[in-house]
Amino acid sequence: MTANPILASVTRGTVVESRHRGAFVVADSNGKVIRSAGDIDTPIYPRSAVKAFQCLPVIESGAAEAFKLTDEEIAVCCSSHMGAPIHVKLASSILKKCGCTEKDLECGAHWPDHRPSAVELTLAKKSPGALHNNCSGKHAGMLALAKHLDAETWGYTGIHHPVQRAVAKTIERFCDVDLTRSPVGADGCSVPTWAMPLRNLAQGFARLGQDTSAPAQRIIKAAKRHPEVIEGDGAFNTDIMRKMPRLFLKYGAEAVYCGSIPHVGLGFAVKIDDGSRRGVDVAVAAVLASLDVWSDDEVAVLKSFTRIHIRNRRNIAVGEVRAESH
Repeated sequence: MTANPILASVTRGTVVESRHRGAFVVADSNGKVIRSAGDIDTPIYPRSAVKAFQCLPVIESGAAEAFKLTDEEIAVCCSSHMGAPIHVKLASSILKKCGCTEKDLECGAHWPDHRPSAVELTLAKKSPGALHNNCSGKHAGMLALAKHLDAETWGYTGIHHPVQRAVAKTIERFCDVDLTRSPVGADGCSVPTWAMPLRNLAQGFARLGQDTSAPAQRIIKAAKRHPEVIEGDGAFNTDIMRKMPRLFLKYGAEAVYCGSIPHVGLGFAVKIDDGSRRGVDVAVAAVLASLDVWSDDEVAVLKSFTRIHIRNRRNIAVGEVRAESH
């Protein structure tokens, strides 16, 4: 088996200190590959990169309308947020609207990535709750779906629960896969995560961007209007969407990115083999910058994300993480 190409390198001084191998694919809604490198056919877990597909049943079922979810609340359903006050507030609001509480969340608790919030909890001698989990918005949306379906809320993360069956059908519809034949594992937040090839993920996100139905369009628009909800201030996922209004993308754990370029009907998927976030952030920017679908200003923005300075404890630039072109 041929090794995947190097998509990102880490330098210190004049020496390349680390290298990150991976694969990527850009495809249209019919599955035609526009650009690719590496192995795009071996199934990988997309993890949180597919939260848009996990949120779609919330809208398509009528749950979002029934509980009067706002665009910001739809965005938090699709987010891997930092646990900042705005994120906690939005997830909590969804729970209240559908008659649930934090105790109903099955995502577990972890410290917020939003440092001020973590410090505040520490100083108050409090522990983080499930609402601080970066998947609490998605789980709140799933509880709203369970309520709307008149299904049991307990166990909504189980693979055979009506909520997860609805998610599976959505992924199958968009990504042209049979999930009954796909490897499946439990995500960090306990919901099922199905493995599938990068080429199918890219095709699925091309279809999402081209889908003119109200539910699909609402997800794309909600994320673009509220990128600060999708992850948080200072995070790549938020920063690049702020500067690239025509782009929709979502990060998933273990260095996966999936996204849509709706104005040209393309989708993309990128995976770094070693699971390094630093490698995939610059790699996805380089993949996107290589496409002849952007204005000159947009290309300049994308290229600005392909190199990240590494600074030492004295804030001196000592190296960089840079994308390798393919």
